[in-house]
Amino acid sequence: MARSPNSILPANLNPVSTKREAGAIYKALTKRYPNIYCELNFETPFELLVATVLSAQCTDKRVNTVTPRLFKKFGTPKKMASASIIEIEEIIASLGFFHVKARHLKGLSEKLMHDYAGVVPPIQDELVKLPGVGRKTANVVLGHAFDIPGITVDTHFGRLARRFGWTTSEDPVKVEHEVGALIPEREWTNLSQRIIWHGRRICHSRKPACGACPLAKLCPSYGIGETDKVKAMALVKSDSDFR
Repeated sequence: MARSPNSILPANLNPVSTKREAGAIYKALTKRYPNIYCELNFETPFELLVATVLSAQCTDKRVNTVTPRLFKKFGTPKKMASASIIEIEEIIASLGFFHVKARHLKGLSEKLMHDYAGVVPPIQDELVKLPGVGRKTANVVLGHAFDIPGITVDTHFGRLARRFGWTTSEDPVKVEHEVGALIPEREWTNLSQRIIWHGRRICHSRKPACGACPLAKLCPSYGIGETDKVKAMALVKSDSDFR
């Protein structure tokens, strides 16, 4: 049966039922992406928090073009909280939804100063109380700024988790929990980054480069994209496309 390029899973695919199958896919991802890192530029937990909030509906590469100036001027919760919305907007105006994001940045900075003495709390339940911060943003900050394992379910992660048969859910929290049951907790942050990298570089939304994929023999959704090796290789993006 023919499937559209936007198909998530073959109709007869059942979710993975064993950790061994999921582990095999993760092992292949680790081999393909051995040296992963957060593609947002940051030096402090606060800078990563800000950059992650800005990355909503925007590429990391684009965010990295505005954060040097933003961090130079308002690189601490105290400085950001004292800034005006207009001052923040002027710096981040090239990003999508910059009006909303500027309010979030000022609001979360004010709350950090008022409730946390200007320190980013390394606790998910506290982070999600900050304006503009959900579980996805909290897990990015916990994983990359505090080395606390967390699963970051963005659009790439959810898409690939369903294609791998690890879940059939569209709900990010359910995806997080179901995938978390398949992969050891210590690997959650690395898993998230590797899946996100794979989604950006090879397993694209509309036309996956199946013929160039290192998971070809393991993925139950192999064939929903381009299977010709030469044509598939032309679809693969490089690391330089995201930095």
